[in-house]
Order: sequence, then structure tokens, then C-alpha cells
Amino acid sequence: MKRTLIWIGALVVGTVLGLLGLGWLDQLMTFIATVYTRLFQLLAVPTIILAVISTLATFGSKGYGKIFGRTLTYTLLTTFAAAVVGAILFVLIAPGNLPAEAIMESGEAVETSQMSYAEHIINVIPNNIVKPFLEGNVLSLLLLAFAAGIGLSKMPESENKAVVVKGILGLQELLHLLIRGLIWILPLGIVAFSAQLSAQVSAGVVAGSIGKYVLIVLGGNVIQFFIVLPLFLLARGQNPLHVLRKMMPAVLMALFTKSSAATLPVTMETAENRLGIRKGVARFVLPICTTINMNGCAAFILVTSLFVMQNGGTPITLGTILLWLLISVISAVGNAGVPMGCYFLTLSLMSGVGAPLAVLGVILPIYTIIDMIETAENVWSDSCVATMVNHDTQ
Repeated sequence: MKRTLIWIGALVVGTVLGLLGLGWLDQLMTFIATVYTRLFQLLAVPTIILAVISTLATFGSKGYGKIFGRTLTYTLLTTFAAAVVGAILFVLIAPGNLPAEAIMESGEAVETSQMSYAEHIINVIPNNIVKPFLEGNVLSLLLLAFAAGIGLSKMPESENKAVVVKGILGLQELLHLLIRGLIWILPLGIVAFSAQLSAQVSAGVVAGSIGKYVLIVLGGNVIQFFIVLPLFLLARGQNPLHVLRKMMPAVLMALFTKSSAATLPVTMETAENRLGIRKGVARFVLPICTTINMNGCAAFILVTSLFVMQNGGTPITLGTILLWLLISVISAVGNAGVPMGCYFLTLSLMSGVGAPLAVLGVILPIYTIIDMIETAENVWSDSCVATMVNHDTQ
């Protein structure tokens, strides 16, 4: 409770500092926020790799099948539920088209390159063991980690295998020590992130929002966060308030970093040490969820795609909604957990169907707020999935 009050206090202090409108202070806060995010991103990639390898290696061939199956099931169910909530709100609220002048003014706001799904799949398969690390390609790294982990689990017990596994576990302990250090100074990061955001708001970055569209996106996130996901937990006999209170450090970190991948070290540390999820489950489920469990992204892709296509003259029928509901879920599962990942994925999809990309230029100024809330929801969903899997596999 004391730590939570400190975080809330840091949030208030940062907000006040951002509203002061001092240029040098805004620059300092931006610098601190950038450094903090880069440090977590630095630890995120090795955390993912070592967690998956060590878990598969120590589970062997009989422990992880059920856990992976439950993880995938809950991920798809929660992601589909988020998209359905977005679709229902879109139909009920029925946003109108933007003024032509607003679209024209944003016509040069975004750029994109087209890439087919086949090319996306090919890009996941690495042809160089170093390249995925340099590019931070999480899906490729997961593929390598799965191969290494399963390979270790199949190796006969020997001194060489024991040395490799102990080395990996030792590196994990070192990473967790560094992560605990970053969590200890988390209030400083919260001050910087909240100051950065409030400065953007006071400068008018999110002014002139596009009403009903924003209401649908944010309303869908709120419903998924506070109603749908807690119902999933209740269905498995878990207390949503208890889980959320214990996972609050990770949710807050996600809110400000806007990256579920960068937040992963905090999510794992918090799940193990505060929520009490078994290490084997947390270190296997959470890295996978960070990559494929994108509740907020699925809702954003669906609602934004329908909104953009509607502005381009495409009739929004039930068939269109159902088709894009499926596309949004599949796309979200393969999306990278990085800042603005959902935005650029939606941009790519809209480019492929010839929709007016200028509409996304209108959305761009307010996407900072949307991205923050989506990422917090994604990490909250990851926590829920891990909690349910932990319950089901005890």
C-alpha cells in the first residue's frame, strides 16, 4: 500500500511539473523518460529469451504442453472478446465521417510500406542468428528460444547440459537483480512520464479529438479492463481486485512506456514476487503473452479500420464487421509489443485495401493517449492469462 501511494504521489507531481510549461523542465523530463524506457527495453529482449529457454529446458517435454495450450486458449478468448466489445460499441455509437478539410490537412501525416502476410511470415524465420537480436524482432527471438529450449529438454542429462542450464539460470538471476533496481527507482520514471504527457496535453497535442471515434476506442478499453477481464478471472475463481492490486506496478509501467515488451521485466518480477505466480508459469506464459496477447490492439485495429473505410466510402455491413473482426484478432496476435505497433499495423492493413490513409493522420495526434491505455490493458490481460493458467495447472 505504501509503495502504491508513492507511485500515485509521483504521478501527481509529474502532472503538475508538466503543466508548468517550462521548456527546460519538459526537456529534462523527456530525457529521463527516454532513458528509463531504453533501460527497460535493454532488459526486455534477454528477459524474453532466457525465460522461454530456461522454462522449456527445465520443464522437459511433459510440462509445457498443457500450459501453452491454456495460454493460447485464454489469449484468443480475451482478444476476441475485446474485438467484439469494440464492434458492438461501433454499431451502437455509430461515428460519422470526418470533414473533408480535416482529412486533407492530414494528407501527408503518415507514410507506410506495403507488406504481404507471406512476407511477414518469412521475416519471422531468421536466416542469421544475430540479426533478430539487433532488430529486436520478438517473434524471431521467440522462435529461436523455443528451438533452444526444446532442444535442451530433449538432450540427455549430462554435465554439459547442466552447465548450460545453470549458466542460463545464473543470467536470469542477474537480470532480475537489475530489474529490481529499476523498479526501486520507478517513482522517478513515473514523474518523468506523467510530466511528459501532461506537457503534451497542455500544448494541445490531444486537442480537437474526434469525439465518437475516441469514445468507442477508449470506452472499449475501459469495458475490457474493468468488466470483461475481471469476469474471466471470476469464472476461474480468482479475485480481480486482488490480482490488479498486486500487478499495479506492471500496469502503471505499461501505461507510461506504451510498450508491453519494455514492461515485461516488471510484469514478470511483479507476477512472481507480488502475485505469487509460480516461476515456471510466469517465465513461460508472460513472454508469450507479451507477443501474442494484444486485447487493446485487436479492438483498435477493428474500430479504426471500420472508421477509416467508412470515411473512404466503404459500406459498413454486418459481413464487413465480421470479416474485420477476424482480421483484427489474427493481426493483433502477431503484432509487436512496441510503442505505436498497433497504429502502424493498422496503417499497413488500410494501405492494402486502398482506404484513405489521411484519416489516420487525423487520429495520429491523439494516439499517444490511446496507446497508453491500450498497453496498460494488454499488460493487465497478460496478468489475467498468467493467473488463470497458474490456477488451471496447479
